[in-house]
Amino acid sequence: MIDSERGSDGVCAEECAHRGADVPVHRVCAGRGGLAFIYSLWRSQLERAKKVLLGAACVAGGYGLLLVAFSLGSEERVLGAGEWKYFCEADCHLAYTVADMRAAKTLGSGEKQATAGGSFYIVTLRTWFDPRTISAKRGNGILFPNLRMARVVGEQGRWFPQSLEGLKTLDAPAAKMIPLDQPLRPGDSYETMLVFDLPGDVKNPRLWLTDPLPLNWLLIGHENSFLHKKVYFRLEPKEQVAGSE
Repeated sequence: MIDSERGSDGVCAEECAHRGADVPVHRVCAGRGGLAFIYSLWRSQLERAKKVLLGAACVAGGYGLLLVAFSLGSEERVLGAGEWKYFCEADCHLAYTVADMRAAKTLGSGEKQATAGGSFYIVTLRTWFDPRTISAKRGNGILFPNLRMARVVGEQGRWFPQSLEGLKTLDAPAAKMIPLDQPLRPGDSYETMLVFDLPGDVKNPRLWLTDPLPLNWLLIGHENSFLHKKVYFRLEPKEQVAGSE
């Protein structure tokens, strides 16, 4: 369980209040416009069909301009220790923070030892189901989190995925190896260890955690939308582990 007061410094990956199960506006507009267009063709009303197409184009253009305007007005954020990044789920919010960060040249031992090309960055990510973000009617039901993707980006714009080799040789307790799609109930939390092999010349590494759903590219205010700035976690190793982890 996590103290709810620690969630006060959170930053939302999507500029939204509690959305619940609301349907995005672009889905509604596209659906209605498509039905009207098909109906017009079926009735052989070509003039009406042209007007529907023109109206749909105007709506799409206006939505696109609004999306770009929100993105251009966004600001990049780099979260420090103890700060939370929130993600909108179906009927609540999940929060994430970097609980621990260490660096090592090698992981494992003996035949299972792995040596980093530069340095292994071992990140402990904490997931928390913030109970303050649910309605009174929701209850204590289980939430199945959306898909999450974690990468590290350097100052030069180079991206680094997780190191599968480092993760396989990581000797960590099961309590810190819980997958990011583990179901939770309100107030629950767990920790997940991530491993990245970063070259020695990487500068200002930052962790980017996101939900890589294709639809997010079209959501106004979402950090994955076109030209929108990102929310990162600062990676500052507490210590350099000389030997194996």
